[in-house]
Amino acid sequence: MKKRWAMGLLCCLLLFQLAFPAKAAGSVYFVAAEESVLPVTDATMPFWANGYLYVPASVFTNLGISVINNTAKKMTVLEKDRRAMLFDWAKGTAQDSSGSLFTPGVIQSGGLVFVPASTVANFFGLQYSVTDVTNGYLVWLRSPDFGMSAKDFANAATYNMEERYNAYNRDATSSTTPNVPVTPSAPTRGARIHLCLEADQRTSGLLDALDRANGWATFYCTPDFLESNGELLRRMAASGHAVGILAESGEDTAEQLRRGNEALYRATLGKTRLAYVPDAEKTELQALEEVGWRCLTPSMDRSDYKLESSSNASALMKRVSARRGDVSVWLGTTASAAGLREFVISAQGAGHYCRAMTEIG
Repeated sequence: MKKRWAMGLLCCLLLFQLAFPAKAAGSVYFVAAEESVLPVTDATMPFWANGYLYVPASVFTNLGISVINNTAKKMTVLEKDRRAMLFDWAKGTAQDSSGSLFTPGVIQSGGLVFVPASTVANFFGLQYSVTDVTNGYLVWLRSPDFGMSAKDFANAATYNMEERYNAYNRDATSSTTPNVPVTPSAPTRGARIHLCLEADQRTSGLLDALDRANGWATFYCTPDFLESNGELLRRMAASGHAVGILAESGEDTAEQLRRGNEALYRATLGKTRLAYVPDAEKTELQALEEVGWRCLTPSMDRSDYKLESSSNASALMKRVSARRGDVSVWLGTTASAAGLREFVISAQGAGHYCRAMTEIG
């Protein structure tokens, strides 16, 4: 397929290359991912810094790599096939799940996150090249088996780059509308609802529902879950959800919590002080809190009630609204993606907002 596409581009090149007058070489950077030449804009233009060429992190989504920016935790995560790079904005470094350190880190510009192209490409086993072209340079990121040299691809993509370049120039000359500042809306007033769920095989769908509804929750995970779901844990952390450890009461409770935190650190380079030991006595919870754990004692235990429909969501909303102030709700494994989304939207409509638990109260 890729070779047929390349031959097609070469034919287009022969037909159209005379239709575009040659321009003097400039400093425009084109970016191509696999066979696609991406749009050229000032906001997404690659640039050199500290000896590295930086490209928008979003470019890598065109190569099957998930990109998540978490402004709250000042972190960017790039992940594919259980391999992940976690960029710490403050430290200016990146780490993988085994703790290996990479430099340099991200650079933020115009509200976008830029990453060093060569570093990310090497980590995920991609090929990376920069080629001189008529109107600037072509940055090409592709899989190792693409089957074309950088020079041949640049020649084949000439027509596509000309189209992108002309569109870029048209946008530059037509952008005469002044920027109008947007007045931020007033903050929502209402109760904070802490939805607490047990992580299981449905967690990915629940995260999708929360993303669509613009809500956050806390996922309590068993040590076994934490040890085998690094990808989901990284998504939770990068998306602003909280992760807690679900443990059983007994002599080995502390060991369960230790084991869970070690697994969480391997996956996200972070640990948690959130814990839920549902069958623990008050004295055991006090002992855990004395050594730094924040143990969940939910305002409402709804683990025996389903949250799978709009009627379920409405019933829960009535009970939450009857309480004063913030409320924590233990849902366990009873929520479906549809029910969770309905509840979050309903809460927002009532002036409340669903937020993750914090470790400080």
